[in-house]
Amino acid sequence: MIAIVDYQMGNLRSVQKALEKVGQAAEITSDPQVLARAEKVILPGVGAFRDAIAELRNRDLVGPIKDAVEAGKPFLGICLGLQLLFDVSYEDGEHEGLGILSGEVVRFNVPAEYKVPHMGWNQAQIARPAPILAGIEDGSHFYFVHSYYVVPTDRNLIAIETEYPDPFCAMVWRDNLFATQFHPEKSQANGLRLLRNFADL
Repeated sequence: MIAIVDYQMGNLRSVQKALEKVGQAAEITSDPQVLARAEKVILPGVGAFRDAIAELRNRDLVGPIKDAVEAGKPFLGICLGLQLLFDVSYEDGEHEGLGILSGEVVRFNVPAEYKVPHMGWNQAQIARPAPILAGIEDGSHFYFVHSYYVVPTDRNLIAIETEYPDPFCAMVWRDNLFATQFHPEKSQANGLRLLRNFADL
């Protein structure tokens, strides 16, 4: 069973429907015991980092999330769910993250002609061919909506980079842990392929 972590901040149903489209059932849950039983875990997210990390702590979900990663279960973070995995975010102050991955979350500092939030389709430059990218060509497009991005301490974590206008990390991969800045559930065929690959792990 795939569990989608519910902390009241994410397009949970969109992720669930995308998984259903590729033939995979997924349960939306905020129950730590259900997360503990899950075979795979997805941490989605839309909104402010500070509110999200507070909700995870208030709902006693930090432990089950870390346990799932440490147990080797396939784990997928999406958008804010990627950012939460890191040490610290500088969105509206300084806020401690889950600390599963080393690095920080910073705001785009772009020329005036570039809008923030960054919103729309960007081309993926695959740095490391992670298993969930099987069948997805280098240069494929994915859909982004965000004002902040992650800067991993270890650049070897980066699986995909894209540009706005400078290169930034669009996906990380470490062992059983995958996380994307883009929204696979909004990225049409390529996004569905990524979710199918994740479900098949």
